[in-house]
Amino acid sequence: MFESPRQCVNVRGAWSESQEELHETQPVSPVNTGNRGKKKKKKKQQHKREKRSDSVRKMSTDKSAAAAVSDERKVELTSTVINSDEPIVRGIFQIEKKSCDVVLTATRLIWTPIQPETPTGEVDARRREERVELKDVFAVKVKRRRSVGQQTGGTLLGLTLFRCVRKGRKLKDRPLHLNNLSVDHCEVWFKHLKDLLSGFKERPKSLKVLVNPCSHRKEAEQVYRDTVAPLFKLADIRADVSVTERKGHALSILKECKLDEYDGVVCVGGDGSVAEVAHGLLLRAQMDAGKDTDSIFTPVRAALPLGVIPAGSTDIVAGSVHGIRHPVTAAMHIIMGHRQAVDVCSFSAQGQLLRFGFSAMVGFGGRTLALAERHRWMPPSQRREFAVIKTLANLKPEDCELSFLPLKQNQRDTQEQRSGESVRDSDGGGTDEDEAWQTTQGLFLNISIMAIPCLCSMAPRGLAPNTRLDNGSMALIAVGNTSRSEFIKHLKRYSSLTNQFSFSFVETHSVRAVKLRPRSRVGWADDTSEENADGDSKSTPIISSEGTYPWNIDGDLLELPSEVLVRVHPQLVTLFGVNVEESEESPIKCGCL
Repeated sequence: MFESPRQCVNVRGAWSESQEELHETQPVSPVNTGNRGKKKKKKKQQHKREKRSDSVRKMSTDKSAAAAVSDERKVELTSTVINSDEPIVRGIFQIEKKSCDVVLTATRLIWTPIQPETPTGEVDARRREERVELKDVFAVKVKRRRSVGQQTGGTLLGLTLFRCVRKGRKLKDRPLHLNNLSVDHCEVWFKHLKDLLSGFKERPKSLKVLVNPCSHRKEAEQVYRDTVAPLFKLADIRADVSVTERKGHALSILKECKLDEYDGVVCVGGDGSVAEVAHGLLLRAQMDAGKDTDSIFTPVRAALPLGVIPAGSTDIVAGSVHGIRHPVTAAMHIIMGHRQAVDVCSFSAQGQLLRFGFSAMVGFGGRTLALAERHRWMPPSQRREFAVIKTLANLKPEDCELSFLPLKQNQRDTQEQRSGESVRDSDGGGTDEDEAWQTTQGLFLNISIMAIPCLCSMAPRGLAPNTRLDNGSMALIAVGNTSRSEFIKHLKRYSSLTNQFSFSFVETHSVRAVKLRPRSRVGWADDTSEENADGDSKSTPIISSEGTYPWNIDGDLLELPSEVLVRVHPQLVTLFGVNVEESEESPIKCGCL
């Protein structure tokens, strides 16, 4: 809905040729022959006629030359008309049970109801012209009446245009019926409309679709089959569908398939599935570019845009790029070719790339997910509630050393001005070591690092409302050690529009890089062991000899070693969607942690 069509050269040429052909086949006014049936005139009159023949031939030659010049002038005018968005084709259709004069131009469809003149010969001034912009149209189909069980043929009724309309945050498809029983008439209109719609080059024609059948309530396959697939078929999009069978299957598919055969990749699932597909696209881009992922490097952009069909429990990536958790809206953004560049984080340990992602949580968020994963035999909603309550009951701080590179004010202003454009990776070239890191040590209940706002139904302002999709920075949210009641107050603020960071124990920073190093051997045990539960939650960190601790990266659990480097890479991946700041969905019980 935010693009303009490229006028098709073939359409203009066909239109010009049709104009020339019409001109060439126009009936020519015959020479006057009304006296052929009468008697012959006298020889004297015949002699006078012959005497004038030379002058007549000369006049005829001059008229022929003038006609040729006129024809050339008409062709030039026709070309000018097409270039100035004048009518390409015009006809009569019945729209909403009213006969209308319909005009098609290179950018829009315009119709006016046909009404008889009044007894005084005046036209009713209440006639209202209506129009549809072709940038909002994504399909045109032939409309037929068929009997029950009939698959082909049928009585021609006219054409149907399918439009993308916006209602709040939602996008929907809406048909516009153009009824006319003439086969020739509809065929001409259908050809012109198809040629014009093919001029929108940003709209995908072939997609690789990856479906995670285990997401949330195992409804991803049904969501795609019943809601998304019919829309893709309507828009003449060829979809190559693969249903993943295990964790990491989508990654192996993206490493091996021929990406140049597709215009984009679509993921149907939750945040974990989206993160895996995004990681696979970016890893494939590094492989194709010959990047060494065993060292700190500046990654290259993903080759294809990524579409996200929400089918998970929270869907923060879909909420951030669509503004709402709605599969039809997500599908329409893909069909219309709406694209938004998005920042991505890289997680590295000991100089080796671990994965790409959009957000991460350590501490309460990581331990809650770890506990929930160990109880997957429970239904999803009960599993999350159990994990949150159990982790709160045994709330323990993490003893960490936290270092970060703050985003400077001049960098912030520059990136805000260049938002939406291609920006240079600010951490390239190893400049991080040359700049001053800010370091703090202490006990933290939770640490969040997010490159996107993380909008969802339980956080209408976003889990990280101080960042944007493409501003080249991450939001670092460090929740220091405090009482259980104060920490619960902080968590409850996420479900309202109140500032959830207005607590003395919460720090927020806009950063470009983060280093997290635990000061003790931090780990986690099943159900939080009794000896850990006996300690003072305000001062005693959870200690383990395993040497790893749980990270919640985009809803996916990773057990990472003692020190992790997180960097932001501006606009590294492109998602099908738009830049939104707030979700309009009503808040519900929090289940994201």
